[in-house]
Amino acid sequence: MIIGSHVQMKAPDFVEGSVKEAVSYGANALMLYTGAPQNTRRRQLSEMHIAEASELMKKHQIKAEHMIIHAPYLINPANSVKPEVAELAREFLSSEIERTHAIGAKYIVLHPGSYTTTDLETGIRTIISCLNTLDIPEGIVICLETMAGKGSEVGFRFEHLAEIISAMRQPEHFGVCLDTCHIHDAGYDVRDYDGVLDEFDRIIGLNRLHVIHLNDSKNEQGARKDRHANLGQGKIGFDTLCMIAHHPRTAEIPKILETPYIDGEPPYKEEIAMLKQKKFKDLMKAQ
Repeated sequence: MIIGSHVQMKAPDFVEGSVKEAVSYGANALMLYTGAPQNTRRRQLSEMHIAEASELMKKHQIKAEHMIIHAPYLINPANSVKPEVAELAREFLSSEIERTHAIGAKYIVLHPGSYTTTDLETGIRTIISCLNTLDIPEGIVICLETMAGKGSEVGFRFEHLAEIISAMRQPEHFGVCLDTCHIHDAGYDVRDYDGVLDEFDRIIGLNRLHVIHLNDSKNEQGARKDRHANLGQGKIGFDTLCMIAHHPRTAEIPKILETPYIDGEPPYKEEIAMLKQKKFKDLMKAQ
């Protein structure tokens, strides 16, 4: 099982510290932002302990492609209403892609964005236009994330992502990150995981699935709200999420936990242990 979680990236050890945090959880995968997801301020790459992080990953047998980078929330490739915002998104995404390459990661997860006050088709066309302007380094794959469908989000149906990827001038640089909470909230029945994979394969192609965000949901199926819950504390349930974590059809794909902190502390060491042991432990009662 390739399992990890979102980890912090902060001074003084930066990426090396991110790997140390993942190792402390018993993880063999991890996901991080290259800086604060809410702003464009970034440290120089020379400060980020990249070589030390690479050595630590080798020591603990964590493959480079199992370090996932997440693009910042403020990037909105679907915004056609404010050209200046769209241009900022394109420029910042370009720099994040370069940083991903420099760090030595392969996959960068990107929210497709929100069309704000226009409509879905305009949003999709805007995303296509934005992404087709990117100069993507060899080996980098942008993974468009499946979304819950709240507000004016694009990407809550597999068809949206298929339409975007099929219009890319460099389709080999694009794939998908499947978020279990998001697709549940969007209306997919994740309990029928094989059925979901069959539909994904028919519409997009399973060869395009590179990352799985493994999250429970506080909402009923189809609520289109996007509220993550800890494993076994939501409407999807531990048994389904554990089945997904161990499923042979997606065994080679890294699964990343983005579940909420509990009393200000990350639950990832305990949740990873639960998945490894295939046994639920109520972390809320343990508090």
